[in-house]
Amino acid sequence: MSEFKNRVLKELTEQQTRYAPPARREAQIANAQKLMGEVEPGKAYPYAYICYRVTDFRSDAHADLLISGADLRHDLALFVRRVGRSVPPVPVEQSVEPMLTLEEVSKRFNVSTKTISRWRVKGLAARRIKVNGRSQLGFPTAAVEKFVADHKVLVEKGARFSHLTGAEKEDILRLARELRDAGGTLTEVSRSIATKLHRSPEAVRYTIKNFDRCHPDGALFPHATGPLTDAAKHEIYLAKRQHDIDLKNAKPTGDTVNLIAKRFGRTRSSMYRVVNEVRAKELVRTPVDYIYNTEFDDPTREAAIVAPMPGEAEFESKRVGKTPPKDVPAHMAHLYEWPLLSKEQEQHVFRKMNFLKHKLHKLQEALDPAKAKVNDLMQVEDLKQGIRDSRDLLISCNQRLVYAQAKQKLALGENIDDLVSDGNLSLMRAVEKFDYGRGFKFSTYATWAIMKNFARSIPDAKTHKQRYMTGHDDLFEAKADVRTDEQEVLAQADAARARVNRLLEHLDARTREVIRMRTGLDGSEEMTLEQIGQHFGITKERVRQINVRGMKMLREWAAKENVEVP
Repeated sequence: MSEFKNRVLKELTEQQTRYAPPARREAQIANAQKLMGEVEPGKAYPYAYICYRVTDFRSDAHADLLISGADLRHDLALFVRRVGRSVPPVPVEQSVEPMLTLEEVSKRFNVSTKTISRWRVKGLAARRIKVNGRSQLGFPTAAVEKFVADHKVLVEKGARFSHLTGAEKEDILRLARELRDAGGTLTEVSRSIATKLHRSPEAVRYTIKNFDRCHPDGALFPHATGPLTDAAKHEIYLAKRQHDIDLKNAKPTGDTVNLIAKRFGRTRSSMYRVVNEVRAKELVRTPVDYIYNTEFDDPTREAAIVAPMPGEAEFESKRVGKTPPKDVPAHMAHLYEWPLLSKEQEQHVFRKMNFLKHKLHKLQEALDPAKAKVNDLMQVEDLKQGIRDSRDLLISCNQRLVYAQAKQKLALGENIDDLVSDGNLSLMRAVEKFDYGRGFKFSTYATWAIMKNFARSIPDAKTHKQRYMTGHDDLFEAKADVRTDEQEVLAQADAARARVNRLLEHLDARTREVIRMRTGLDGSEEMTLEQIGQHFGITKERVRQINVRGMKMLREWAAKENVEVP
């Protein structure tokens, strides 16, 4: 029960949590709990009726919206919990009505605390109280008595959990072995046995897990007991990420969340918790590098910082209608797709990017991976996307600066694409390190950064080229030797291809695939940068950067391993 079934009820919950006074929130919690007890799963309820029952306000919004009883009961339980957490706890001594703690209710009715949590979904009212300085759940005595009177069968069924006889436990374990051997998971087995023996699934599950804890050598579900190892959690995370990628590319492999859960003997919901935990750990481990400014800590400045860029509509209209000059070569036409930013626009984008990084850094410090929530991780993704958008805008609008510097440094016989790729890396680093608060134009800072990088990289590249005469043509084109016969040429080509494939194993999967597509190593026709970019869903400039970087790495590995390449 971590996410709302209906977006409108989620918005209502957030609205009441933020703006309703504490006393009003308490009344709304009571109203929601009362409505929960009346909801029938098979019926549908108008939103206007729900809003009035919970808030005492007749809303005209979403007049045609109907919510099923099952979804409404689920979302009302979330409303009660989330709004309840926002209400300051009242010391139990100051409570107007007698209160029972969670442990006291558990002992009185001989049920577990999880059972009481399920009763809350059915309408058992609860409040936040403070006992001995600690905040915990409190249950009004009158509300408990009313719930017991209205749900006698439910309370008796919960109390029967502790009265399982030895024979019943043996039956449960015997059936569990049979269903396990048939391929059932712990959850599926528990539900099936509960239906057959007219017991709650929780009671059956507890019996099986208690047996496994006491008899580890003969455990029925050994993988379902005890905490998962870090390696298992990471494996689950990778499997879930691959599944998401397959769904995005419309290429499902069949390894769904249910299959992942079954492989590890866990529930589907536990898989999502593990994925969130691993994602949160990766976030905490990854430092955020940004340029701090004192205005980031002023809450009144946030709206202006994250607002749209000044003159954004005019900028977009220029971008849409932007065409390169007629005398510009075709391979440089993409440089003119983005107009230049004014100083005011440039400072706004830099301020926004670093502010979002500042928020991400603060979220990192406050995040506990073991208790990571979906909303926190969604906020992280939103912040990262905002950072990427700002960074990409700054890089795209300054691409011509890199070409201008590369043309000045271009020597006879050199390839400008190599210099541009090297300069782009300098531009990316400059975007990350530029301090907009000093009032300078970014082009001044970036120009010096690119020139300084060229001053180091160009001499190094010349020395490397003189020492290792290995290049693109030498690596990937097996040229025919007219002095030999056809069989010898084919044998040489196969040997060259084998050596190249061995070198390619040093690269990551995407870089390796880009180089294969670009050079036609697999025997297919060579693909353009644009075609490869469409295949991977990235820009052709990014494809070119990956290709140049991969070629450079191949040359280094060839020299390091002393591999003779064609």
